[in-house]
Amino acid sequence: MSTPARVRHSGFDDVVGAAVMERLATGYGFLEGPVWHPYEKWLVFSDIPESRLYRLNASGEIETFRQPSHKANGNTLDRQGRLITCEHATSRVTRAEPGGAITVLATHYRDKQLNSPNDIVVATGGSVYFTDPGYGRVEFYGVPRPQELTFQGIYRIDGDGAQLTLLADDFVQPNGLCFSLDESRLFVNDTERGHIRVFGVEANGDLNGGAVWATTEGEGPGSPDGMKIDSRGNLYCTGPGGIHVFDASGDILGVIETPEPCANFTFGDDDLRSLYVAASTSLYRLRVRVPGLRLF
Repeated sequence: MSTPARVRHSGFDDVVGAAVMERLATGYGFLEGPVWHPYEKWLVFSDIPESRLYRLNASGEIETFRQPSHKANGNTLDRQGRLITCEHATSRVTRAEPGGAITVLATHYRDKQLNSPNDIVVATGGSVYFTDPGYGRVEFYGVPRPQELTFQGIYRIDGDGAQLTLLADDFVQPNGLCFSLDESRLFVNDTERGHIRVFGVEANGDLNGGAVWATTEGEGPGSPDGMKIDSRGNLYCTGPGGIHVFDASGDILGVIETPEPCANFTFGDDDLRSLYVAASTSLYRLRVRVPGLRLF
C-alpha cells in the first residue's frame, strides 16, 4: 500500500523516499519492540497483551519465539548478539544466553522493584541503558499492581547486572531512547510531555544536561514512544499520526503516516534500509533511502 507522508522539508525525500508500506502480518494484541539480527537474519518483536515474542525468520515465516514473555516490551541486542528484553509483568531486564538460559540483569533499584522496564539500548562498551515508566503496572499492557518507586527514571546496567545506576528521574513517563552516532549524546523521549530530550554522555557513562531537543506535534493518534537513529544521524520517533523524522539538528523533515497507531520500529534486512513497523495489531515494512545502524 502507498503510505501518505506529511512532508515538512525537502530533505524528507532524500532520507525516506516514497514510503510504500507493506503489511506482513496482522491479528495481534499490541505490537512493540522489534529488533533485527544483522547476521542471523531474523526479526523478533513483542505482543505485549498476549505475552509472546514472535520471530520473523529468513524464509518470511513468523513463529512463536518465547511464550510466556512476561508481557515483554522493548528488545535489543548486545555486542555479542544476545537478545536483551524489558519485561512488564516481572519488572525485569533479562538477557537470553546462546544455550537458551535467561540471565536476569536488573529487577530492583536499591530495595524497591523497578516500575516496568520499557525500552533499551546498549553502548559500544557494553553498558545497558533503559527507561522505566509505569505502563507495565496497568491492565492490558502489564499486570495491575502498586508502584514501589516514587519516580520514573532512566538507568544504566554495568557488569552483567553487578551495578545499576539511576541516571535521571525527572520524567513523567520516559520511553524510547537512542544514542547519537558517536554516542556522545543520549536522546530520551517523554510520552506524556510529547517531547524528546537530549543528554550528554560522560566518560563514565553518566548523563548531564537534559534539555528539550524536539517535540512531536501534529494530527492523529500517537505520541513519543519508539525511537531510532539512522546512519546519517537522522532521528525517527513515533508521534501523532505516525513516525516523525528529524534531521541531526532537530528540525522536522516529515511524518511517515501509518495505517494504525505505531508504537515502535527498527531498521532491518541486509542493507538496513527496510523499516519494520510495529503498529498496534499489525507488522508492516517499508523501504527508506538512508540505512539504519547495525547493533553489533
